[in-house]
Amino acid sequence: MMTAKKRILIVDDDVSSARLLKLNLHCSGRYTAEVVNDPTNAVAVAREFSPDVILLDVMMPGMDGGQLVSHLRAVAKLEHTPIVFLSAAVTRNEVASRSGCIGGLPFVAKPAHLAEVIKCLEKSLRN
Repeated sequence: MMTAKKRILIVDDDVSSARLLKLNLHCSGRYTAEVVNDPTNAVAVAREFSPDVILLDVMMPGMDGGQLVSHLRAVAKLEHTPIVFLSAAVTRNEVASRSGCIGGLPFVAKPAHLAEVIKCLEKSLRN
């Protein structure tokens, strides 16, 4: 029996790294991904795409990840969608020493390694 691919929304202003992450997630065969490079468009795209998990950059121009979370949580359809933060402001060691969470939220350090992203996605999908 074939299971449906999980839908991942990537919100990151770094166009090339977001595109590469999307491609790698697609190539895994387990996910379908959509990318938003402008955080001001993220809520509208999330409403339409209905992601199972949102991968969200922390530092973006115009609206940071924390502000965007507030907007996403204000939408009933998205209020319980798991969010995984991507950040260059933390190191892999910092993330690892805190069991993948900082401030109670799942984090992946940039540059993101596909195996780390998938591990975090799978954990978020189980919760």
